[in-house]
Amino acid sequence: MTHILLLWLINALAVYASASLLGGISVKCFWTALVVALVLGLVNAIVKPVLVFFSIPFIIVTLGLFLLVINALMLMLVDAFVPGFSVDGFGWAVLGSLVISLVSWMLSSIFNI
Repeated sequence: MTHILLLWLINALAVYASASLLGGISVKCFWTALVVALVLGLVNAIVKPVLVFFSIPFIIVTLGLFLLVINALMLMLVDAFVPGFSVDGFGWAVLGSLVISLVSWMLSSIFNI
């Protein structure tokens, strides 16, 4: 249980960091970042596997780069559901998903998760 809560907090920090670093992503407050992390986790668990399955040919042809497109779409989907969180466009969503992934990876490495 503690492991899941720590991952949720790390993802919320990553969302908050992306909003702080990128001008095209905004988060109202840290509580909103917690909600975004929760919804993003649910979307990544439910919707993303379906999209990945149906886009396997694109993923293979692009050598995995199409996964960036899918991650950006997941971030834009969360934008549609969470008030107080906004992504200004697809390019910002791509950059935001990269920042979120990198920050999450770094913090998970630091905390050995």
